[in-house]
Amino acid sequence: MTAHPYRDPSLPVEERVADLLSRLTLEEKAGQLTQYFWFGALGGGESGQDADAHAAADADDAMPLDAEAFAQQPRMVEAALAAGGAGSVLFVKDAADANRLQRIAIEGSRHGIPLLFGYDVIHGFRTIFPVPIAQAASWDPDVIEAGQRVAAREARVSGIHWAFAPMVDIARDPRWGRIIEGAGEDPVLGGAVAAAQVRGFQGDLGPESILAGPKHFAGYGAARGGRDYDDAEISDSELWNVHLPPFRAAVEAGAANIMGAYMDLNGVPASGNRWLLTEVLRGAFGFDGFVVSDANAVRSMVTQHFARDLADAGARAVNAGLDMEMCMFDPAFSRLPQAVADGMVSEEVIDEAVRRVLRVKFRLGLFENPWADEAATAAVLDDPAHRELARTAAERTFVLLRNAADDGAPLLPLDAAALRRVAVVGQLAASPRDTVGPWSFDQDNGETVTILDGLRARLPGVVVEHADGASIPVR
Repeated sequence: MTAHPYRDPSLPVEERVADLLSRLTLEEKAGQLTQYFWFGALGGGESGQDADAHAAADADDAMPLDAEAFAQQPRMVEAALAAGGAGSVLFVKDAADANRLQRIAIEGSRHGIPLLFGYDVIHGFRTIFPVPIAQAASWDPDVIEAGQRVAAREARVSGIHWAFAPMVDIARDPRWGRIIEGAGEDPVLGGAVAAAQVRGFQGDLGPESILAGPKHFAGYGAARGGRDYDDAEISDSELWNVHLPPFRAAVEAGAANIMGAYMDLNGVPASGNRWLLTEVLRGAFGFDGFVVSDANAVRSMVTQHFARDLADAGARAVNAGLDMEMCMFDPAFSRLPQAVADGMVSEEVIDEAVRRVLRVKFRLGLFENPWADEAATAAVLDDPAHRELARTAAERTFVLLRNAADDGAPLLPLDAAALRRVAVVGQLAASPRDTVGPWSFDQDNGETVTILDGLRARLPGVVVEHADGASIPVR
């Protein structure tokens, strides 16, 4: 017989959630609604692996650590974990680090509530798949689903429970810098790709699954002037017929999480938009999961002149239907207990948000087994079947627009036996980091085969010459 009903895996999830919720203080409830960045792998604080090695490996992608606040941030997060002041952490990508932080949260806090670890798993984890817009060009939902199933398996064994993906924003302005993350301009294709990715990530939410987090709800791809984070003015007709259908498809596929957008939609920040988060998402779409903000978006409601201070921002967000705040420092949601005392939000509203967060932790089985299997990590990350599927996915993405030489005869396939010299023009052809595309963080660039390397290996008797062409920065 377990000491508390919420510890009993034989009970229905809703009973376990209700029992645990009844035991939490208001401060602990606010903690469950808080997600912190963790910069330990960038050199701040102790870690399960050598921090200097992490920092060197990630030097190209790391943010500057000259500010004392960033250097101290991991210790601040770990103190919050020990006090029950956080329900989730993002940017932990190593099984040993995940287990160490999980142990702090479980053993240090009163109720031993496990953490959710989130990460940007966009087009693969250790095994890199084609970028999302290329996968969409395949029009092959089965291959897309299988690819995210591989990504989920690799991420979960590394300690990650939740992907901040798929990005399902419809993009029709070529100036917008995040087009590569989505499925392009068509809501029908966007919906099919969104649903396939949700199914791939989540499966049955078993031990090799992770939560999907379709983003950015909603209209983020229509930012004014193509400027990221800018506001969006969208008519009802365009919103319902263009930008919302992929989110509906993701919800119907079973998405357990939705990420809100940064920006104002028609003058109201998405993180504080009750019409969007409650009436549309939960009411019209029937979504029953939890909603997380994008990074620091709740705090941004102050600078967007929608909230007067952080307490007001937190109250407005949770009243609107936002369940979890993603932040680097000083969360607005830490002011929720005072906001309740001041009559800005009711504890019942906070309880509903906490209920939704706890529900997914129980569904993922984290109360029974919150640990990453460090011994299994290497074998899963190096599974040859994963690389073979990535090759298949890449083959499906090619779109042949025209296949004719000047005389009208087919140009492809080329006859390798007839080739003597091949010219490869462009810096990216020889850049391992750029070969895998953006929004990839955990591949081994030393194993990446560039276009130039691949051609030379495939054509040993041919002179393959390379020229940089235009001068552009490469990584």
